[in-house]
Order: sequence, then C-alpha cells, then structure tokens
Amino acid sequence: MRVIRALCGPLFIFAGVMHFLRPELYRPMMPPWLPAHDELIYASGVTEIAGGLAIACPEPRVRRIGGIILLLTLAGVFPANVQMAIDHERFRQIPRPALLARLPFQLVFVAWVLAAMRTPAGR
Repeated sequence: MRVIRALCGPLFIFAGVMHFLRPELYRPMMPPWLPAHDELIYASGVTEIAGGLAIACPEPRVRRIGGIILLLTLAGVFPANVQMAIDHERFRQIPRPALLARLPFQLVFVAWVLAAMRTPAGR
C-alpha cells in the first residue's frame, strides 16, 4: 500500500506536465460544448501538477488539500472521458471497449487518491 500511495503524486505530476508538452493529445478529447479548450487543457495540467505535489507531501493537511484538488480535477476531466466514449470514431487507435472502460475506471483513480490522502498507520 505504501508504494501505491507513493506513486500517486508522481503519476499526477507526470500527467500534468504532459498537458504542457503534448497538448495536441488532449484537444480531440475536449467536448465541443466547452469553451477555451487550450486554456482548459493547461488548467487541468496545473491542477494535476499542484495536486500531485501536494499529495506527495508528508504533512497530512497539505496531502488532504492535494487530494481534494485531484478529486475535483478527476471530476472536471470526466466529460473528456465521456466525449471519447461517445466520439469513438475519432479514437480508432483505442479499442472501443477500452474507451468505455475508462468511465468506471475513474473510480479506481478516486479510490487511489483517497488512499493517498490518508495518514499511514502508526503516524
């Protein structure tokens, strides 16, 4: 469990950095009804980096704030996962079952963040 917690922060930091290095990967995922696609891509990158840094912090209050940031970010990017499932023709390189599986799999990320927010036993 300790390793799983330890990987949470770095994974979200990496994902957030990718929003800046490869924003073109995220543009097709953006629902057409959302405005300012590039700005939202960068904003979600910032929140993933900030949340990842905070959840990796040993201070419980900071880790809790980081977890809240990441939970809100996961909720905020969920429409992009829905868009990918709806608009599966644009994502032919990903099997349709995988696109559909991304939706409930977000609950795994939520559980992971919740676990990483907790203070390890014995502290």
